[in-house]
Amino acid sequence: MNVKSFVFNDFQENTYVVYDDKSLECLIIDPGCNGTAETRMLTAFIDEHHLKPVRLINTHCHIDHVLGNAYVSQTYGLYPEAHRGEIPVLASCERVAEMYGIPYMPSPHIASYLDEGDVLTLGEETLHILFCPGHSPASICLYSAKDAFVIAGDVLFHRSIGRTDLPGGDYDTLIDSIKTKLFPMPDHTVVYSGHGIPTQIGDEKKHNPFLND
Repeated sequence: MNVKSFVFNDFQENTYVVYDDKSLECLIIDPGCNGTAETRMLTAFIDEHHLKPVRLINTHCHIDHVLGNAYVSQTYGLYPEAHRGEIPVLASCERVAEMYGIPYMPSPHIASYLDEGDVLTLGEETLHILFCPGHSPASICLYSAKDAFVIAGDVLFHRSIGRTDLPGGDYDTLIDSIKTKLFPMPDHTVVYSGHGIPTQIGDEKKHNPFLND
């Protein structure tokens, strides 16, 4: 599988397109594109590589990760998939957007629920869903053991972790999610985070000040 990242919106959020070389099917994960220039950038990449978007996945539903949900839904006929516990988070986005003064076309409701142990397929490739709450009430991560990467949303960052002061966040829960769900992965596993640069599991074990105790 291939992972393409885009940095979108005022929050500098990472949107990911994960695609399979053979089937050319792709997942659009956390579309944060907001405004014509950003939506065109996403569509241009998909068109240029002749990809077939098959699912729209939200690792969690904070405003910066769902700003492009409506566009993706309208353009590709896809509807958001996330954990059931993110329903109230998504419902709050209109109020949050108004608070920040951000233009926001409301996201469609979550159409399909994802949970620990679910498997997503792209052609012959698979991604496993991990339930990793703490940053938000019901964050999920998407893990490929074969290709040694995890799409981590805002759970784990390079030398940092997701904030836990937003509604539904909990510091101890987040630390437990990282240590029990992500740290058992091989050290060379690449972590694609919701913000910032990629990192590796082994590097975070050694150098992340929140986790290297």
